[in-house]
Formats: sequence, structure tokens, C-alpha cells
Amino acid sequence: MRWTKAAGRCLLVLGVVLTGCVSSNEGKTGGGGGRGPLTLATAGDLTGYLGTVLDGWNRTHPGERVTLVELPDSADETHAQMVTDLRGGDRSRFDVLNIDVTWTSEFAAAGWIRPLAEDRFPLKSFLEPVVETAKYDGRLYAVPYVTNAGLLLYRKDILAKEGAPPPTTWAELEQDAKTIAPKYGLDGYAGQFLPYEGLTVNAAETVYSAGGTILGDEGDRVTVNSAAARQGIDFLARGVREGWIPKAALSYKEEESKQAFQDGRLLFLRNWPYAYAVASAPGSPVAGKVGAVRLPGPDGPGTSVLGGSDLAVNTHARHPDSAARLIAYLTSEQVQRQVLTLGALPPVRAALYTDPDLVRRFPYLPTLRSSVLSAAPRPKSPRYDQVSLVVQAVVHDAMTGHESSDAAVRRLAAELAAIQGR
Repeated sequence: MRWTKAAGRCLLVLGVVLTGCVSSNEGKTGGGGGRGPLTLATAGDLTGYLGTVLDGWNRTHPGERVTLVELPDSADETHAQMVTDLRGGDRSRFDVLNIDVTWTSEFAAAGWIRPLAEDRFPLKSFLEPVVETAKYDGRLYAVPYVTNAGLLLYRKDILAKEGAPPPTTWAELEQDAKTIAPKYGLDGYAGQFLPYEGLTVNAAETVYSAGGTILGDEGDRVTVNSAAARQGIDFLARGVREGWIPKAALSYKEEESKQAFQDGRLLFLRNWPYAYAVASAPGSPVAGKVGAVRLPGPDGPGTSVLGGSDLAVNTHARHPDSAARLIAYLTSEQVQRQVLTLGALPPVRAALYTDPDLVRRFPYLPTLRSSVLSAAPRPKSPRYDQVSLVVQAVVHDAMTGHESSDAAVRRLAAELAAIQGR
């Protein structure tokens, strides 16, 4: 969630603290002076860019050096380790956390992260939707660092041979996956379908694309029992049942699905933009053969889940002013450019998406900008981890044929209602 992390997977935990980003009362938690060394942890720096970024900080801030701590690649495992650490209170190792955008509500409600002063950060220069991911109960609890939206990657060389445009609807995707892919010895379509956070993202995108929702805007009511949700879940279940989604995809996370596409085994892939960059890099078997468009929906372009990560400050962080300065550095235009050029991760600075040099180098940027601006967040809930586990389990049962899409939606509504009632 990657880039959730997706994606999410670009999660950073920056062991840092921010006094000066909070009011005088809020800033009293966590000892130590305003400036000093920091601890930074990251989940799965898959492109290895972060060391260069932090070297730049450490050279110019010798008294505020950042130590990098890497957490697991999996967003679920990263979440578990972060929660365990945060529950340790002032024994926590982490000062600043780069959290998945879905965790802000949970961490803020639990009192693990502190509210921040909006005027310390360049929020007006960010893509508008990303700022809302960093807020809870009307207050800023984090600062956007990386954004993300899912894209449909496709083999443009094969579609060109067939005289077929990239699909914009589910029907077109299904038809091409059934008819064109087998002619070239390829599987049709895959996403991230292992029961983990990636499946929650993929399922939410199909529900949203069909016009449905899972929870109300504030997470206070269950809205998933709808024809749109049944249509979205059935799209995935039908794909496995009919074979244009290979059964192997039921074990795919981001990397496994990216590798299947990069190895030339897939015609279509739903993934985050980093997969486009890696598959298109020199030496890739499909370099020069990859295209990217917005995710399709029932009647036209669909809706992506808004991914990415936000920088939040541990309530018990050690050196608050250094943390604020580090976050300002990581969200500066210079570093945000490196986030894209070195890390292949979508920056939060809006101006970079229309920079002519960057668009030439990363031709998917206009499509990604459109996807981000039309994206929707995952269900907001202080119990998001429980919500996600239920979505994963139920949708996976539907995709493996253990229950019908109708039964899956009814069960999902009932289990989510039970979570909301706790």
C-alpha cells in the first residue's frame, strides 16, 4: 500500500520528533531537546534511492544525522512492527514514521502521533487530494511524502500488432485478456490478489469503479451491501473462474505481479507506477514495450485507490525541531524530484507532473496525475486494520470460488458492521 504501499511499500518510518510542529501543550510529550540525531525506518526501499536522499541531509546536518531502520516489505508486517513499537510509549525506537495513508486515522485516534502545525509545511504546493490523507478529525497529523494511484500496464507492442487500443472498460479488458493474450502465450490480467493489504486495494478499486463504497465518508456506517459492490467483486471472481485471471495471481503481491509482467507472462497488469519504471528500464525483457493507462471501469475509466505514505511524528519523539526540519527537507521540491527520478515513486509536489523534462523521462506522469486527482481513499476507520483483514478474507474466498459474489457482499456487510459496533 504500498506505494501501499503500495507503494505501499514506499513506507518510511523516520525515527524523529517534532516539537515546534505542535502547540505548547502538545509539544511537551517526549523528552530531549529540539534538535539532535534521528532514527528513520523504511519498509522495502525497493529501488534503493533513500540512501542518497539521506546522505544529502546527513552531509549538511552533522548534528542531526538520520539513522535508517528498514522494516519488512509487506505493509501488513510493517504495520504490525510499528504498532508494537508505538505501544512501548517512551521506549519507542522511532521518532518520525512514514505511515501508509490509511493508518493516519488509526494512529491519531490511538494517541500515537501528534498534531502538526500546517504553516510549517508547503501543503499548498501538493496535489490537493493527498493533503486530506494526512488529516484526522479536521487536524493535520502527518505530512504527505509520496502519493500513488494504480495504473493498468499493458504490452503496447502486442496491442499494436492486433490493432487494438488499450482497454478503457472492463468488457474490453476481459475480451482482450480472453482472445489476444492466448495468441501470444500470455496470461490475461493480474493484480495483487494474495490476501493482504494489496487485495484490499484491488477490491476497493473495483467497488469504487462500479460506483460503490465500503464505509461512509467518516467510517461511521457500512455501505458495502450494494449492487455496485457485487458487480466489482464479481469482476475479480469471474476473471479467475473463466481463466483470464490466472490462478497463480491469487498468490501475487506487488513484486510477484510486477515480475510476471516484466518476464513477459502477462498482457495486462494492475500495479503502482514503480512497476512501469522497473519494467521499462534498460535490461528488462519488456523494455520499450510497456504502456500505461488509467484503470478501466464498467463504462469507462475507473477509480484508483489513493495510495502513498505520510510522515507522522511519534508522540514520544526525541528531537522535535529536527524532525520538522527533516520533514520539510523530504517534502522540498529538490528531494521530491529525487523521489521520482531515483526512487520511481510518485511525488506529492503538483508542479513536477507538468515539468517537460520529467514528462519526457516519465511519460506516464500525465496519466498518473489524472489517476491521483480522481482517486479515492481506502475506507477511513480507527479500526482500519480489522476492516482490511475482513475485506481480504471475504474477497479472496469469492475469488477462489468458496462463495458467490452475492454471499460475499452480505458476509462483508455483516462482518464490517460487527467491527463498527465494537
